[in-house]
Amino acid sequence: MRRALPLLCATIAVALALVSPGAAEPPPGGSTFKVALLNPGPVSDAGWNALAYEGLLAIRDQLGAEIAQIQTKTPADFEEGFRDFARRGYKLVFGHGFEFQDAAATVAPDFPDTVFITTSGNTVRKNVAPMRFMLEEATYLEGMLAAGMSKTGKAGVVGGIEIPSVKSRVIAFEAGAKAVRPDFTIVTAYVGNWEDVGAAKEAALAQIQQGCDFLFHNADAAGLGVFRAAEERKVYAFGSNKNQNEVAPDVVIASAVADIPRAFVQIARDVKEGHFVGTIERLGMKEGVVSLVLNPHLEPKIPADLKARISQARAAIIAGTLKVPTAEF
Repeated sequence: MRRALPLLCATIAVALALVSPGAAEPPPGGSTFKVALLNPGPVSDAGWNALAYEGLLAIRDQLGAEIAQIQTKTPADFEEGFRDFARRGYKLVFGHGFEFQDAAATVAPDFPDTVFITTSGNTVRKNVAPMRFMLEEATYLEGMLAAGMSKTGKAGVVGGIEIPSVKSRVIAFEAGAKAVRPDFTIVTAYVGNWEDVGAAKEAALAQIQQGCDFLFHNADAAGLGVFRAAEERKVYAFGSNKNQNEVAPDVVIASAVADIPRAFVQIARDVKEGHFVGTIERLGMKEGVVSLVLNPHLEPKIPADLKARISQARAAIIAGTLKVPTAEF
């Protein structure tokens, strides 16, 4: 159902009241640099959305920006959120995910002085650009790790919404697994949202019942349910987007990590200083933004020869001699 505009505006006003008091003071004599963030899920998810919020706070602290953040649910919310912040004089607005790009392209012509950044996608305009975090490079290595250690030859994948950016990471995970073990099997399920922890747990339990002894998620807050299933059934899991090794330290063997805060600060600096150019920004291991982080508590369980093989693959990715398979979008 389309959320009424007055209600959304009230929500934004509350967000401003909550966030703005902690904002750093703008430079004396200069106009305030205002930056906003639209999230598809809660910033308490210990993953994708938490990273974006950390990036927003880093922009506040490092660039003296006034900031605001809201959670949006539907495409109508995306467009209304973009418009509301642009009307309020925000110079930079992030839409955190592939699903925000159509709304950004629709709103951008009406607000040429505002830059709209989506954290995935391929839509580019004069004041619209995507930041593509090549997390596939790390999920490929996770797939190698799963196939190299699995006793059953099966891994489960639990996604949130079946969008191209999520599917791309699954493709890379499967490719990494099959590079080590060509007959390796991937069992995939999508819960249809980013927040249903219970549904993600049930999907993961069903995969474990089918013989999966490694679990990979790209489900944001819902992914916490995957960790709970792994803990109950004593199988390994992988973290996604943020270093989630300590979220469930007994089962999360490694995390595919994107340094979103670092990238947010850089693009915000470009906008603030007038250097922004609308183009697709691809950020991966070579740029130092994406990494595979092993859990030090569980790292001793990884065979030395497998660690060496993964390290070699990582070096080849950085050198450009190994091209990780991804979805086209």
